[in-house]
Amino acid sequence: MFFMINSNKMFFMFILFFSSLISISANSWMGCWIGLEINLLSFIPLISNNKNLMSTEASLKYFLVQSIASINFLFIILFKMFFMKNFEINNLFSIMINSSLLMKMGATPFHFWFPNIMEGMNWFNCFILMSWQKISPMILLSYYFNNEFIMIIMIMNVIIGALSGFNQTSIRKLMAFSSINNLGWLLAAMMISENLWLMYFIFYTFLILITCFMFFLLNVYYINQIINLNLNILLKISLFINFFSLGGLPPFLGFFPKWMIINYLMYNNLYLINFIFLMSSLIMLFFYIRIVYLSILLNFFKLKWFKIYIKNNMFKYINMFSFISFSGLIFNTLYFM
Repeated sequence: MFFMINSNKMFFMFILFFSSLISISANSWMGCWIGLEINLLSFIPLISNNKNLMSTEASLKYFLVQSIASINFLFIILFKMFFMKNFEINNLFSIMINSSLLMKMGATPFHFWFPNIMEGMNWFNCFILMSWQKISPMILLSYYFNNEFIMIIMIMNVIIGALSGFNQTSIRKLMAFSSINNLGWLLAAMMISENLWLMYFIFYTFLILITCFMFFLLNVYYINQIINLNLNILLKISLFINFFSLGGLPPFLGFFPKWMIINYLMYNNLYLINFIFLMSSLIMLFFYIRIVYLSILLNFFKLKWFKIYIKNNMFKYINMFSFISFSGLIFNTLYFM
């Protein structure tokens, strides 16, 4: 099974889903805070595992980070309730509320905890952290949306999520930075309309569900494990199609919601932001394609007919390239005479 949990953890799973509904349906900020706290306390038992020290460390880090974000959120709520009775949200306090919710999601510049905690989880908990744990903060963020502040944050998300993936050998960290990058697209979709955000979130959740499920079945956590897997070429191609769709390569499924966001940005003359978003997607696709061509080329090198072909024709290619190099020497000599 994708997740092997006992009855106690199934109980915490139920509380996890129920607490998100409490936050979404609450009619006061205090009720939203209570729902977020229940969500935090129900997710920690799912992460922790006495047999794995990395999962215990991840649960402790998650508790500390989420507690700091919850304290900031509660402080802002109480400050406004006691000192400003009308509870009118100005720019400063909307930025403070948004910052607390962004910290809970792991958005830039509060993202430093996110990849480290992902590294200590199994694939099922990684899927929950990348998908379900973003629902409550995103919906609460939409209540008081500071457009200028969120626009800066979403640009930082797509840039840092793309650039931080360089030189990463861990698939979980690569998926974490991919999630940070997609969080920028989610914020852009939220800025446009809630329906577009819901559609993008459903597509994104579906894609990472398939990807995490395949990684769980293959029991891989690092890039070299994917490259060295002795799998059927069709199974590898199916995994790589999910990679391409997650990166937003047309004509795959993941391109459709990104295409709608790109159209909106072009329609509103936001050309610079559109350019940054497109470049970040190309960088993410570079990471995925690097895994693809290494793995597929290694499969070809393992084939017997390919080895025989290379062995029989290697000297021909060596002689050809040697002649090209020699002709270059002749051309340079004639040019400088």
